[in-house]
Amino acid sequence: MKILMRADTHYSIAVRTSDYEEQKYTFSQVLAAVAVSLGSMVIGFSSAYTSPALVTMQNSTEIHVTNEEASWVGGLMPLAALAGGVVGGPLVDYIGRRRTILFTAPPFFVGWILIASATTVQLVLAGRAICGLCVGIGSLAFPVYLGETIHPEVRGTLGLFPTAIGNIGILICYVAGKYLDWSQLAYLGAALPVPFFVLMLMIPETPRWYISNGRTEDARKALIWLRGKNAKIDNEIRDIALSDAETDDKDSTAKELFTKKYMKSICISLGLMAFQQLSGINAVIFYTVQIFRMAGSSVDENLSTIIVGIVNFASTFIATALIDRCGRKMLLYISSVTMIVTLAVLGTFFYVRDIRHLDVGTLGWLPLTCLMVYLLGFSMGFGPIPWLMMGEILPAKVRGPAASICTAFNWLCTFAVTKTFQNLLDLFGPTGAFWLFGSICFGGLFFVKVFVPETSGKSLEQIETKMTGRPTARTRRLSSIANIKPLPSGC
Repeated sequence: MKILMRADTHYSIAVRTSDYEEQKYTFSQVLAAVAVSLGSMVIGFSSAYTSPALVTMQNSTEIHVTNEEASWVGGLMPLAALAGGVVGGPLVDYIGRRRTILFTAPPFFVGWILIASATTVQLVLAGRAICGLCVGIGSLAFPVYLGETIHPEVRGTLGLFPTAIGNIGILICYVAGKYLDWSQLAYLGAALPVPFFVLMLMIPETPRWYISNGRTEDARKALIWLRGKNAKIDNEIRDIALSDAETDDKDSTAKELFTKKYMKSICISLGLMAFQQLSGINAVIFYTVQIFRMAGSSVDENLSTIIVGIVNFASTFIATALIDRCGRKMLLYISSVTMIVTLAVLGTFFYVRDIRHLDVGTLGWLPLTCLMVYLLGFSMGFGPIPWLMMGEILPAKVRGPAASICTAFNWLCTFAVTKTFQNLLDLFGPTGAFWLFGSICFGGLFFVKVFVPETSGKSLEQIETKMTGRPTARTRRLSSIANIKPLPSGC
């Protein structure tokens, strides 16, 4: 009875009722998710490259790299990705989501070849800048594409494919880095964009982009390809068209971007991006070898990075299995608590060893264990979910420019963390650095509890209704049906 008497009963009917034919997994949707996610493999490889490469690069006789230059090899990629995030917003709107993603593959290849054949550190930096630009564009376009093509009931699971396959890229880099030097490793990086490019040629543009550009028949073909030849798509096409008709005033998009109606969605996405990066994850990924060397771990440092990569990869599948069952918020809770505890323990390890000067020789396994559990927690929640929710909660009218802002902000935070990590170590020591990251994760837990909505199982139109307070065409239609009064018996 309490549910029936709620003031938003009609809205609830819209959320719980679907005009669409119920869909689960189709081969086409899985293929689209895998194709896009191969781009994430290149991004993951690019992020992890500096961890094994900098060690051999600084010991190389072919190229001379100072400590300051080494920090720029690590920090330049996220800085260039910030610029890519700014560029990517207009690109996904004007040339399309698919072509934006597709066109990142050739520059990725060029960037890695520059690094592999470099004889000066300037060429390495140029290659990292090119790759970073593509990383920023891709990290924006991937969630937008998947959010607009995958059916709501499986959007959580398939939406985590970029993270899962991105973690494969990290693992490949760690494993190969044990046997290859920085140049050989870069040649391997140049090979990864090739299958990504080939698979992207096989998938269509999103139906929403086609409709927003007046290409309804192309949108219908794309949706049939995604949902299956026998799927009933008329209702979904109609709702996308009605939603686009309500947001077709493109000239006012920039002005409306910072209005109260849209700022809630944008601020939540910005908050998730901030807590994702300020948790210290990229400091761990970029400098894994250095962290183990600093900790004096009893486990071989290169073997440790491989173990970390395996855990990072495997943990994403746990999130994939749980995200559409437990919901986004529950996984974010688990993620936050796990990171808080492990960072606190890791900071305490360094406190006992470096400040109290106690013998921790029997605890050489602890840094590796803490990082494994930390990555497990991160990859289950704060790793993939901010990107997934960016594609879900940003309203259709401002999705391109808003996603551009959120992606650029994410990479700004990444650059700040990776470039200043060594400074944090010099200023506060590893104890203070890891305790600082743990405190930020505690703030992230509070943020999720208070501000982040649950989006599991809801269509993009339903999520937009909740976030902006403006009913979409489909919601109004269902609400009007619910309000129809029975005719008098005498008629």
